[in-house]
Amino acid sequence: MDAVKMFFRDQAQIVWKEAWQVAHKIGSNPELGYQEYFAVETLTQLLKKHGFTIERPAAGLETAFIARYTGHQPGPCLAFLAEYDALPGIGHGCGHNLIGAASVGAAIALSKSLELPGEIWVVGSPAEETSGGKVTLVNHGVFDKVDAALMFHPGSQNVSEISSLALDALEFVFQGKAAHAVAAPHHGVNALDAVIDFFNRINLLKKKMDQDIYVNGIVTEGGSSPNVIPERAVARFYLRARQRRTLNALQKLVIRCAQDAASMVSAKVTWSHFEHSYDELLTNRTLAKAFEKNLRELGVNTISPPQSAMGSVDLGNVSRVVPAIHPYLMLGKGMDIPHTREFSRSCLSSSGERLLLLAIQSLALTGWDILGDPLLLDHAKRELKAYRG
Repeated sequence: MDAVKMFFRDQAQIVWKEAWQVAHKIGSNPELGYQEYFAVETLTQLLKKHGFTIERPAAGLETAFIARYTGHQPGPCLAFLAEYDALPGIGHGCGHNLIGAASVGAAIALSKSLELPGEIWVVGSPAEETSGGKVTLVNHGVFDKVDAALMFHPGSQNVSEISSLALDALEFVFQGKAAHAVAAPHHGVNALDAVIDFFNRINLLKKKMDQDIYVNGIVTEGGSSPNVIPERAVARFYLRARQRRTLNALQKLVIRCAQDAASMVSAKVTWSHFEHSYDELLTNRTLAKAFEKNLRELGVNTISPPQSAMGSVDLGNVSRVVPAIHPYLMLGKGMDIPHTREFSRSCLSSSGERLLLLAIQSLALTGWDILGDPLLLDHAKRELKAYRG
């Protein structure tokens, strides 16, 4: 490790204690998506203390923010992404308290250089667990001036390159006609029958689908009384696939199933998105390799090969706009399962504290690689451009 990187490693260690206090406070006061007022205040106060200017709210979202620090000479714009929403009934079972604190800590560590080129941003993105605040930020052009985006995620292993599933969240509303269930059932149009037929058609469709395509649904409305023919029934589905183009084709098939089911009982059906759509994550391999190199320089040698996550992340939409990475770093011994209370407790333990230091250091060192090496950033941008075609 050269002298410059040793400087940033040491700066990361200095800010680590402050960042851990922030992570612990947020983890001890969990807030759901779009309600993360305490978390945003806690993170932005630390950034203000270290000379960052704060834009809040951002992109029309009350719990989104952009913190900026301008370097001493021209250069690229580097964004660290902060998450801080919790899971209902579980708390920070996905470690977002650590994610937000790590991005803030890495940004502060980099800001201490007297030769800093370009600009450092921390982009606070709410509601990752529910509706994907980053999608709104992308749609509002927040990343149009950003050259690269970094974040980390706590997990069961160290892995620098991750892919995820594209996601569509669709709601289907079936409209029929109410009638007495016994005295005049022939005057009614049973919307629930249409939903049941819809699910049967989906089950038949599943048998023809590839293994990396997923359709999962629930009935959210199915009538008000057994004595009344249901005039309205509602189903919600998550559709997932490895690639957006595959998901678009799947969406058409699922909509056709809904339309055919409605026609069978003379009902009507409409559909809409009840959450943002996520694109698959395109980890930038150029930046992922730089991150992995820094992990090894920090003494981490157990690094897993590229992994395919079984979930969906809103960073996928960011990764279509700018080169981005979403590496996982092992929490403790890697035995805790995300989205559990046990994982939440680990994120507040000494294991979480140690992981936070590694995350701040590795993000800061990779951030310096991007700001200080124009060839690296150019290669990363060319990689993204080649994907777009």
